[in-house]
Amino acid sequence: MKVFTGYQKGINLGGWISQCVARTQEHFSNFITEKDIKQIATWGYDHVRLPIDYDIIFTEDGKEIEEGFGRISSCISWCKAAGLNLVLDLHKTKGYMFDTAEVKDPDLFFHDKGLQDFFVNIWLVMAKRYGSMSDFVAFELLNEIVNPNLRNEWNEIASRAFKEIRAVAKETWIVVGGVNYNSVSAVPGIEVPVDEKTVFTFHCYEPFVFTHQKAYWVENMPSDFEVSYPGPSIEYLRAKSNEIPQARHGAIFDPAMDILKMDENFFEILFKPALDTAKKKNIPLYCGEYGAIDQAEAEDSLRWLIDIQKALQNNGIGRALWTYKEKDFGLVGPHYDSVRDAIIALNSK
Repeated sequence: MKVFTGYQKGINLGGWISQCVARTQEHFSNFITEKDIKQIATWGYDHVRLPIDYDIIFTEDGKEIEEGFGRISSCISWCKAAGLNLVLDLHKTKGYMFDTAEVKDPDLFFHDKGLQDFFVNIWLVMAKRYGSMSDFVAFELLNEIVNPNLRNEWNEIASRAFKEIRAVAKETWIVVGGVNYNSVSAVPGIEVPVDEKTVFTFHCYEPFVFTHQKAYWVENMPSDFEVSYPGPSIEYLRAKSNEIPQARHGAIFDPAMDILKMDENFFEILFKPALDTAKKKNIPLYCGEYGAIDQAEAEDSLRWLIDIQKALQNNGIGRALWTYKEKDFGLVGPHYDSVRDAIIALNSK
């Protein structure tokens, strides 16, 4: 299987120009600065993934917002100076975002040609602006298609965008994910043009009941709900998962996961169908998001990170931790003070 060279050890810049807490000059100027990029480089990361909301760079009628593009260009300049590569991830397009509360009808995008035209134009503009930087800038089409029943529609839209980008940016890596929140199990269903610069991506927050414990946005999640990792057994994690409606499904309940204990083998089994697909197509895999909420015990989160990163590294799968700062998962927040050095040290292994 090919490797996504230069994108093996990354971290996300969530919350800066996507999912912004505040859209103010102070936020945009101070949330991420060149100092942060330099810090990330000193920690041994080789790239950052930059989530971008469309309305930071385009008006509703499709006009380019130069101030927004200027922030992307600044980040690119900082990364180049620091020796970091960069994934430009469209986190939100007009008419669609993974956070379905953000849009009136999240499925409309997949049936509305006008919204799809807007999406393709975003990428044409991005390709024209940044396609010449293919040695260190990659394009990720769209973050987390939620509805698992929209696989065919998404494959058609993604294929169209892929072809339009490739006509302009001949050598840029194009990163494409599947449905069901970019589930690793959806990778075999991705059907887009495949060339020498195609990457399939997935996200991994398994077991969900551990990585999202106490998450205020998860329906029926008690504020005092606690889960340890690895826990005494997989049965323990299944029982805890059954207490939360949103967690009563997924990989933890797969019979293939009937393993003696939770360790990197859980993730090896989880990743296998995606790995088989990537090997068959001879393309790289990329885990664009993984992480544990800052409500989990820090030592448990370290153990989880050791296990998942070992499986990713063993299989040559690139990765980007969610996330650098704030957003309930931030590595630089006080929650990780006791284990941050140990987490960063994983980059040297």
